[in-house]
Amino acid sequence: MPTAPDITLILPAFNEAATIGNTIGEAVDYFTRRGSRYEIIVSADGEDGTREVVGEMARTNPNLRVIGDRERLGKGRGVRLAVALATGHIVGYADADNKVPISEYDKIEPGFANGADLVIGSRALARSEILRYQPLYRRIGSRGFAATMRMITGLRDISDTQCGFKFFRRDVAARIFRNQRIDGYMFDVEILSLAQRMGYRIQEVPIRWCDDGDSRLELVAGNLRNMRDLFRIRASTRAFDAVDDAVPVKPAARGSEHR
Repeated sequence: MPTAPDITLILPAFNEAATIGNTIGEAVDYFTRRGSRYEIIVSADGEDGTREVVGEMARTNPNLRVIGDRERLGKGRGVRLAVALATGHIVGYADADNKVPISEYDKIEPGFANGADLVIGSRALARSEILRYQPLYRRIGSRGFAATMRMITGLRDISDTQCGFKFFRRDVAARIFRNQRIDGYMFDVEILSLAQRMGYRIQEVPIRWCDDGDSRLELVAGNLRNMRDLFRIRASTRAFDAVDDAVPVKPAARGSEHR
């Protein structure tokens, strides 16, 4: 029977043909240097040839696979489908455009040894390193979003819900994503809300992050969808019945720099 990978890295992508090869190459080099057994699942929507690029790379790397559709069906949906296929002991996702270098996983891994169920990167901690900031209007909007999100969902203990660098124990990922429904960008808020409701230990760690200036968010229509999804998250997590899918509840760990 094949040995399970140490880690499954999921790369959700939409029209990332220009960048996906470099991101995969860096991840393969990193895991190889570490001597880690790995699999990489690229969940790619769009019509720019991203799936074809990854498919060609997969011909010479059996640890790489690609899924996805021509339509843009949402980052949350793409990660959810990939988690269902993942076999690694640790399952996580990172941005396909490499906003967080995969080498930052060095900061993530110790959290699991310390008992965390989820370890997530944060741009908002004292030791986080921002190499290039988002434009000022995006930073102001992010602060407004954070205040609104916390008011609607009650998710107050996480300093940065939206950083796309999150890792889970495999059983934890499987359980959370079985209950995850949001297809769009707010899926990060949903999975953290579910994790809190399920009693999992969440640890935040500071990461190095660089804005690439390529925002896919439609400012009006996108934000309206996000608001709708936040209210959906509040309703669904309140209705979530932990008794039906029970696990021993552990004290939640507040996020910090390895706190």
